[in-house]
Amino acid sequence: MFQDTTNDPKLIVVAFRGTDPFDADAWRTDFDISWYQLRDVGKIHGGFIKALALQPDNTWPAELVHRQDGDIDSDQQISQYFAYYEIKKKLKAIMQENEDAKFIVTGHSLGGALAILFVAGLAIHDEALLMDRLEGVYTFGQPRVGDKEFGTFMKKKLEEFNVKYRRYVYCNDLVPRIPYDDKTLFFKHFGPSLYFNSFYKGEVLSEEPNKNYFSLVWFLPKYINAIWELIRGFIIPYIKGPYYKEAWLMRMFRVVGLVIPGLAAHCPHDYVNLTRLGSLPSLPSPNHPIGQGDSKVD
Repeated sequence: MFQDTTNDPKLIVVAFRGTDPFDADAWRTDFDISWYQLRDVGKIHGGFIKALALQPDNTWPAELVHRQDGDIDSDQQISQYFAYYEIKKKLKAIMQENEDAKFIVTGHSLGGALAILFVAGLAIHDEALLMDRLEGVYTFGQPRVGDKEFGTFMKKKLEEFNVKYRRYVYCNDLVPRIPYDDKTLFFKHFGPSLYFNSFYKGEVLSEEPNKNYFSLVWFLPKYINAIWELIRGFIIPYIKGPYYKEAWLMRMFRVVGLVIPGLAAHCPHDYVNLTRLGSLPSLPSPNHPIGQGDSKVD
C-alpha cells in the first residue's frame, strides 16, 4: 500500500504482487484450480481465494472473530492468510480519518487475480464505506478467477458502486487465457478486456483473441509475432528513446518466447510499455456497448 502524499492523502493504492518465480507456495496457488463456491455469488478459483482470505474451516467471514482476551476464537483456528483482513482494516482506518480519500486496487498476474478478489470480498461482505470510496480496479495479465455466475455478481456490484474495472491484456500473453474457458473448467472473464497488440495499439473487447491460447488458427501468427517482439527489443530504443532499451535478461525471455509464444509477453515490461506508448479507443460506459467507441485517447 502507498499513498500520493505523506499527510492528508487523497489517493491510496493497494498493489498485489505477482508470482515469485522461486516461491513454491505461489506456484501451488496458481495451479490449484479447485472451486470455492458461495451461494448467490458463484464459484471462485480455489487457489486464489486460499491465498487471500480463506480460513482453515473453509469459510470466508467478514471479520476474524476474537475473544475478549484478544485471541482468535478457539472455534476458528488462526489462519496463515491475513491479507484480506489486514488490508481492509488499514483502508478503513484511512478512509474514516480522511473523508476525501479514495483508493484503487491493482496487480499483475497472480496479483491481478488477488486484486479483483479483494474487491469481491468487499462486495460480498457489504463493505459499503470501502466500495463507495473505491475508484477503480486495474489488473495486468490477470488470469480468470471465477465462473459465469461470479462474473454476473461482480458486474452488478461494480455498476452499483460505480467502480471502474480495467483488465489489461498484452498481445499473446498466456496467463489471461488460463484457466480455460471451456466445457470442462467453466472459468470466465467478466468486464471489458483492454487488449494491446505488439505495436501497443489497443482495442476494447469483450474477450481477448485466441481466448484459450491453443487455437490452431493462431499457431503460426503467434510464432511470427514472437520473432517480431525479439527484433523490436533491439530497435525500440532508437524509435521511442533510450528509456525503452531492454536489458539482456528481457532479451533472453524474448528468445524463450520463440519456443513458447506468450510466455515472454507476460512479463511486466510490455505492460509498462503499453501504459506509456499505447493508444486506446474510448472506454464503454454501462450504456455504451463494447466496440462502439470512436474517439482516441493516449
